[in-house]
Amino acid sequence: VQLVESGGDLVQPGGSLRLSCVVSGLPFSKYGMSWHRQAPGKEREMVATINSATDSIYYPDSVKGRFTISRDNAKNTVYLQMNNLKPEDTAVYYCYVPYINHWGQGTQVTVSS
Repeated sequence: VQLVESGGDLVQPGGSLRLSCVVSGLPFSKYGMSWHRQAPGKEREMVATINSATDSIYYPDSVKGRFTISRDNAKNTVYLQMNNLKPEDTAVYYCYVPYINHWGQGTQVTVSS
């Protein structure tokens, strides 16, 4: 199983980014997916989850209304659209398959002027 994230970048406060995670080695459409982040000196936290049927999506209050998770099963890809980014969103963002406890390598997001 391989998860490859991309899309991280340096962006100004108020800007937007879209992260992508391409998944291989498992029947992607059958698995729920999630995005997590870890800032320096802080614990890793979940920022979005989506189930296989895409009818159950969850965000913590810290990102609700600004982040949107989606998936394209034809492309074996899960996305995280991040809008109105804040400096406190700076972190390494990870893609995760909860059912098999498998992580991607992470992509750096830095929000700074």
